[in-house]
Amino acid sequence: MDGAAVRRWCRLAARALAQARSGIDALNVFPVPDADTGSNLHRTLVSAAEAVEALPPGADPAAVWQAAAHGAMLGACGNSGIIVSQLLRGLADVCGSASPCDGPAVAAAFGHAAALARAAVSRPVEGTVLTVADAAARAAGARAAGARAAEARGADEAAPAASLHSVVLAAASAGRRALDGTTSQLRTLASAGVVDAGAAGLCVLLDAWCAAISGEIPPTWEVPAASPAAGAAQRQSVTAGSFGYEVTYLLAAPAPAVADLREQLDSLGDSLVIVGGGELWSVHVHVADAGAAIEAALRAGRPRRLTVSYLGAAAAAGHGVLVICEGDGVADLIESAGAAVLRSGPAGELPVTVLSAAIRQTGRRCVVIPDSGSAAAAAAAAEQLRDEGIEVMVMDVRSPVQALAAVAVHDPDGEFGANAAAMNRAAARVRYGSVAGSGDGGVLGLIGDAQALSGTDQGAVAAAVAAAVVSAGTELVTLIEGPAARPGLAQLVAEQLRSAVPAAEIACYGGGPAAAHLLIGAE
Repeated sequence: MDGAAVRRWCRLAARALAQARSGIDALNVFPVPDADTGSNLHRTLVSAAEAVEALPPGADPAAVWQAAAHGAMLGACGNSGIIVSQLLRGLADVCGSASPCDGPAVAAAFGHAAALARAAVSRPVEGTVLTVADAAARAAGARAAGARAAEARGADEAAPAASLHSVVLAAASAGRRALDGTTSQLRTLASAGVVDAGAAGLCVLLDAWCAAISGEIPPTWEVPAASPAAGAAQRQSVTAGSFGYEVTYLLAAPAPAVADLREQLDSLGDSLVIVGGGELWSVHVHVADAGAAIEAALRAGRPRRLTVSYLGAAAAAGHGVLVICEGDGVADLIESAGAAVLRSGPAGELPVTVLSAAIRQTGRRCVVIPDSGSAAAAAAAAEQLRDEGIEVMVMDVRSPVQALAAVAVHDPDGEFGANAAAMNRAAARVRYGSVAGSGDGGVLGLIGDAQALSGTDQGAVAAAVAAAVVSAGTELVTLIEGPAARPGLAQLVAEQLRSAVPAAEIACYGGGPAAAHLLIGAE
């Protein structure tokens, strides 16, 4: 693990978290459901990568490791970001001076890093990023120990088992297994039906480390899907107002003063993490009285980069997407793509007050994708929110499959107007149709918004609608079954389409809206 490999890992980790952050944000319900863990980890690793890239090409490995750790600490955001920066510091402590920095050296570094990160947290909790770090460290140590035992026996498998890739892969695999277990370790996670967001982010970092070593870059980075309950918890946090304030700062102070500060902040709040060393520290705490936390910092040393965030407020910057839809399957697909979801239900239009509250939570700039029953209310909410300085663009979308295509091209870092235009173009390119009951026991097929077919057999009508929607150039077909569809309707249509458009990718999902037997989209 030389300097070049550390550079590759930092660059790749920053890119991986850029792709995965919305999925990680959607998991974020602990310690507060503020939906920013993925974004915080991304900013932390971008800071590490930038610090490494600022070094000259010939910098020695120790300098590269230390730059990564120091950059992560300076740019660390949020609880998980600060903990991950401490993990990088622990790795740098051991790996920077290891010659060579091979599998056994990395295994030792994992153990040191996990212990250092746990010590930085005032009140460690299981089912978090610390749990995954410990599991990764144990697996790396066990792989290295097994290799040493095999070497003592003169076994041929000793060298492969002790390889750098083997040790990091063992850590990443164990981290994934531990991640799955976090749901049952914390009541908050169990209630929301999700894994821990920070732990999921660490797993992405470990996967990126494996990829940086092997050179095999996956097309996507695995993040477990969020549940509707997680989204509800995040939306509820807007009005809960019980989490107080998040206070963070960098602090120049001697170690004894920081020890006293830790005791003071621990008595004031929770989620306390202090990392660093020497004369520079990064501090994170949740408190009811932000002023008291700042006064404690001033007594300890010289704070800078001080931020105070109210943990119940709407997003103050950036832009997001809010999709109004019915059907659990559609909602899950949209949430997994990084958009917020407001369920309309079969009863019809949502109140403007409910829509306005959801838009405030999504961001100061928001693209709203309504369903047919909520378009007028969305337009009214957008008009009201302009007086609050919230910019809203309401899209004209006629089918949930168009919403999926629009969300797929959303870039949270892009310019708002250009991003909204790209989403509109993506939705407009989707040809869509649907199959629904006629009310008299029959079946109606729609191509676009116009009734085109009718009959008594769902399969026959669905196949005819699908054949009309797809074309020779179709690359992706999306089929979403509703609750009243005959069993296997989507798969039946998919089988017939595979011969008509063999080059197209066909995706089948359940959980569509109650009014439709099948939704069909072609891109």
